[in-house]
Amino acid sequence: MQKLLIVDDDKLTCDFIAELLDEFKVETVAAQNPQDALAMGATEKPDVVISDINLQNRLTGLDLLKQFKQSLPESEVILISGFGTLETAIEAVREGAFDYISKPFNINEVKGVVKRALEKKRLIKENEQLKVRLETIQPATGLIGSSPKMLAVYKSIASVAGSKSTVLIYGESGTGKELVAKQVHANSPRKQRSFLAVNCGALTESLLETELFGFQKGAFTGANTDRIGLFEEADGGTLFLDEVGDMTPAMQVKLLRALQEGEIKRVGGVKTINVDVRLMAATNHDLEELVREGKFREDLLYRLSVITIALPPLRERREDLPSLISHFVRKHSQNHRPLPSISQDVMDALTNYSWPGNVRELENTIERLCQFSKGGIITLDDLPPKMNSKVKFHHSHLFDGLPSLDELERRYLLHILEVTKHHRSQTAEILGINRRTLYRMAERFGIDLKED
Repeated sequence: MQKLLIVDDDKLTCDFIAELLDEFKVETVAAQNPQDALAMGATEKPDVVISDINLQNRLTGLDLLKQFKQSLPESEVILISGFGTLETAIEAVREGAFDYISKPFNINEVKGVVKRALEKKRLIKENEQLKVRLETIQPATGLIGSSPKMLAVYKSIASVAGSKSTVLIYGESGTGKELVAKQVHANSPRKQRSFLAVNCGALTESLLETELFGFQKGAFTGANTDRIGLFEEADGGTLFLDEVGDMTPAMQVKLLRALQEGEIKRVGGVKTINVDVRLMAATNHDLEELVREGKFREDLLYRLSVITIALPPLRERREDLPSLISHFVRKHSQNHRPLPSISQDVMDALTNYSWPGNVRELENTIERLCQFSKGGIITLDDLPPKMNSKVKFHHSHLFDGLPSLDELERRYLLHILEVTKHHRSQTAEILGINRRTLYRMAERFGIDLKED
């Protein structure tokens, strides 16, 4: 339970404030002089201190603020004064006061300020606990997660790493297919040799052919010298073909020949070149469906899928999100800045978002949050609108057919007008607004306000 220390010369005022804040379910203690307040602060370690500035003592509330900020810097201090001045307010803020309230104070204002201070303390404490949990997770590889589906991926990597067989990695875009390929290579006998990768969907057919097989001098305009391709460069190592499902039929034939024969020819060349390359490929397409549609060679699919690894989308391993978030926060926070704090509400929102872009989308989101977090704390307001409410994305069907907030507000206004017989002042008073706001509200909803 959070603790709150109230400091005021008048015990009745202390009791009044304590009763006022009873709804927050906090433990309250009180002191009638600064010396007792400092002693209680040392033993009770309050989360929030509320103190009058004008204490009848040689120590004022400002002096108390300064001493608390030295002895209990983690406590938030709220100052109240019946003789507020601009200078006092500026000094209070400069010395680290959470807020400054003038007497006679508004009850709702006091509650609002205290609520914000308690919430800030709660978020900081939750974040510290979260950091402790996440700091125990030290990923040894680029792959992060301990969910059952990721453990299955790790087992697959371990079992195929020592083989020379081709590996086909299935997974949606952004799931980390290349990371899986790199880990197979890193744990294989070929780990001391090259790991090279190319995105087949990002290159035209002619560019992909020269990238994979190289070319001879004079093979085409601009080929002024011989150039080796990735197959030769990766000799003894591993070659990873990403988005292999985007290959043209002609390139599929040439790749199949290289896999079957273990040899290639450079573009424009006649000499065959033997290569020892372990091939791994990845796709987000259903290759069997492409085979049925006549868009992918069945014999090439058999050659590529000697071993298959299915990488789960992020939405199917939500339990891995905390460790992934921690990793990306560390990666994208500048060294000279403290790591941003993440509230539990934000963690809940991130966990409940569907992540169609998978780990790549998560990393991009965390990078943006780290750069634009306010005051070192990431809150729901910092999240993109599409992911700042789990209710919006996962339970919206529960509210289908219900009236909007505007419609409810319009109905309520009509009801109050009927109760007051269109008496404007009474209507405004019941609604807790002034008459000018009432007029704007009625105009917004197209309601004609009759005369009082």
